[in-house]
Amino acid sequence: MSEDLLIVTGSKEEQYRTLLPQIAALLEGEPDLIANLANIAGALKEQFNWLWVGFYLVKEDDLVLAPFQGPVACTRIKKGRGVCGKAWEEKKTLIVPDVEKFPGHIACSSLSRSEIVIPIFKDNEVVAILDVDSETLDHFDEVDGKWLGEILKLVNF
Repeated sequence: MSEDLLIVTGSKEEQYRTLLPQIAALLEGEPDLIANLANIAGALKEQFNWLWVGFYLVKEDDLVLAPFQGPVACTRIKKGRGVCGKAWEEKKTLIVPDVEKFPGHIACSSLSRSEIVIPIFKDNEVVAILDVDSETLDHFDEVDGKWLGEILKLVNF
């Protein structure tokens, strides 16, 4: 597949519906996890122009920074710390409308205003998380959670 994305405007649903098969095509035949995570982060950043989009991998007792797009980020996060660590600990998607109101929020970038974090599972254990930050308050909702979850199903962990 060509590495050019067809960027569409319109509803959030339309954007995800158009992006999902493009990401599937980018990943098709590529067994390398890091390459695939990098392309997913790049595609999401290009389509939605979010402040930060990327992955953290579970390595022993930490979430460790993996492929991302955006400003420099926290390198390691402990379980239960910040939005990412809490999503890991609770094994569920967290949507935070205002990060300043989230207890223990880790401010990797002062520009971040809202966030969605989705844990990625293998054998019922969290192996990674997808973290997305926006400069806009209350930017993410269940639509994002649904479609980002569908995109993550394309990855072989």
